[in-house]
Formats: sequence, C-alpha cells, structure tokens
Amino acid sequence: MSLFFHSEDISFDLKFKRKTKKWIYTVISLYNRVPGNLNIIFCSDNYLLSINKQYLNHNYFTDVVTFDLSENTEISGDIFISIDKIKENAKEWNTTESNELLRVIIHGILHLLGFNDDTEENRENMRHLEDKALSLWED
Repeated sequence: MSLFFHSEDISFDLKFKRKTKKWIYTVISLYNRVPGNLNIIFCSDNYLLSINKQYLNHNYFTDVVTFDLSENTEISGDIFISIDKIKENAKEWNTTESNELLRVIIHGILHLLGFNDDTEENRENMRHLEDKALSLWED
C-alpha cells in the first residue's frame, strides 16, 4: 500500500501529509476496505480540463477527476485535483481553502469506494459522506 501526493503543472506542497494519509486510511477502513496504490495529483484548471476532455470526453472545468484502479477490497487509483478550482470553490462556499481541499480529496476517495454523484440523490448522499469524513479530521 502506498499513498503519494504529487503536483503536475503547478507548484503545490500539501501541508500535513502524514495526518492527511492517516485520515484517508481511517475513512477507507470505515468501509471495510484497504488502501492499495493511491496517487493524489494537484494541478491547474487547464491541466485538469485537458484530462477531462481526453479521457472522459467532458469539455468543462471541474475540481476533481478520479481514475479507479481498485480491485476487490483494495482501493487504488489516481485522483487529480485542480488547486485553481479549490480556491474558487472556497470563496464561493465561504470556507477555507484547506477545508475545501480536504472535501475534494475525500470526494475522490469516496468515488474509489464506489460512491457516485451522478444524480441529485447521489450528490446529497456524497455530501453527507464527505461531511462524515470531515468530522473525523482532528485539528
């Protein structure tokens, strides 16, 4: 099992890496799953847009794109996160950039756990699961 944080076309260094890893592993274990190989890649809006177009045929900006490589109970995959969108969302939702970043990280993890946000009902459930996971973050 491994969890790595990378930045692709921007300079970004995640604070509290060890704490964030522990939190992600805790959330994964709540669903009786185990962490496999996970990569969280921080990038710009334009970089994520190019991924969204190339691999998903979506021509719009987003905050996160998740590629699920999980098998059986092992959670693996790549989660691309736009730091530009994190900053924008934090202002829009009147929250801190740190809190928004944690929400988007765990959103990607929830996708790897099999949860979707393709309908209004699923979006509400995803928001509830994000809130539950965020409540486990200890300041």
